[in-house]
Amino acid sequence: MSNHKNDNIKDDSRIYTLSREKPAKAVVKMGVPLVAGMFIMVLYNLVDTFFIGLLRDDYQLAAVNLAYPVMMVTIAISNMVGTGGSTLIARSLGAEERTKAEQTLTIGFVLTVITSAVLAVLGLVFLHPIVQVLGAKEHTFLYTQQYVGILLAGTLFTMGNYTFSQLLRGEGSARYSILGMMIGTIMNIILDPIFIFAFGLQIRGAAIATVLGNACGMGITLWVYLSGKSLLRPKRRYIRPEADVVGEIYRVGVPAAVETLLTSAAFIVNNNLAVAYGELTVAAMGIAQKLLSLGNYIYQGFAAGVQPIMGYNYGAKNFRRMLDVLKAGILIVCGVELCVMAIYGIFAPLLIGLFTGSAEVVDTGARVLRALMCILPFVGVTSMCRMSFQAMGKPMSALGITILRQLVLYIPLLLLFNHLFGFTGLIWTQPFTEAVMMAVSATFLVQTIRSLQNRIGS
Repeated sequence: MSNHKNDNIKDDSRIYTLSREKPAKAVVKMGVPLVAGMFIMVLYNLVDTFFIGLLRDDYQLAAVNLAYPVMMVTIAISNMVGTGGSTLIARSLGAEERTKAEQTLTIGFVLTVITSAVLAVLGLVFLHPIVQVLGAKEHTFLYTQQYVGILLAGTLFTMGNYTFSQLLRGEGSARYSILGMMIGTIMNIILDPIFIFAFGLQIRGAAIATVLGNACGMGITLWVYLSGKSLLRPKRRYIRPEADVVGEIYRVGVPAAVETLLTSAAFIVNNNLAVAYGELTVAAMGIAQKLLSLGNYIYQGFAAGVQPIMGYNYGAKNFRRMLDVLKAGILIVCGVELCVMAIYGIFAPLLIGLFTGSAEVVDTGARVLRALMCILPFVGVTSMCRMSFQAMGKPMSALGITILRQLVLYIPLLLLFNHLFGFTGLIWTQPFTEAVMMAVSATFLVQTIRSLQNRIGS
């Protein structure tokens, strides 16, 4: 073990936040920077959507939406290492096992490089059938293929930016974890108009700008680690993977990736059903869903911020604090999301109109946004519960919530409600599903923590 100044980690301010800070303050301190980071992440896609919208070509706009599941799959694969590694880092620090934490960090770097190379090669080899599965038709196929192909070529940068930020989060470095994403988004905003308009590359230019933005973001995150600003550092002696560490990363990480893949599958089913109502409807739904993602990333940011707190205290067997943090997190998330719902409800047509001049797209998009916004308080609670199970090293419980949500409830109900009620059923299925899942997941998590608490008498 090295002797640099960060070795005495018990008194580090990041550890104090995880272990002893007042629950509400700890949730805010860890969550707000990550909410900002999540906003920055969604801006990657919103910026592309905005600048493509200026072309006044609704088919290119629809193609960006059809390609979105590819980004979701990339993030899902990143989750295998990012979520698995960050939760193991937090638990190791809670149990005062610094060596294992640094082993996990180093192995996380290695696995990210290997996994991204495999994903890029497979994706480019099977690009044509992938675009077909995404639901692209005659007017959108070529645009979708161009956009997806470039995103796949830049998989290393997307995965590196996302995964390395998650690993930073595991040690409590919430502010540093968003730095790369912030710089990357700024670069994306600068480069989008240059590549789309100045170079005349249109949708291809949007994809190139996204890849280069992620490359800048990954570079910044690497600088944080290599300059010694992080609590932990990757070490050359840990490059050779330890079987137990890799196994623990994937034990939590694979179910986390499956969760995101199931969400992506549901998104594809939804898009394929929406195509029946016209390709402009797909464009309208795409804009509404991306605007909604701003609300989504609020609860995801807070849930991600709560995750290392829960993991640290699970490692330290402080179950009372886990319950207090969970209650504080739920109250904060629900309060914020109700405010977001009010904004969406009042300004829906204006917000949709920022991305398109088509009256049909604006009307449909506003209707979709006002329906989907109702999910926000419900899914926020569910996300926090799922993240908490991952933090505790109980990935199958987290996966169980997702399977119930996506495979048992949402996708079957999506098909049923679309058949019975048409487009209205299509857009109201998710709010109904999320209301049920909030009650189920919160009850399950509280009972699990109380059982652990009673078992050790704490």
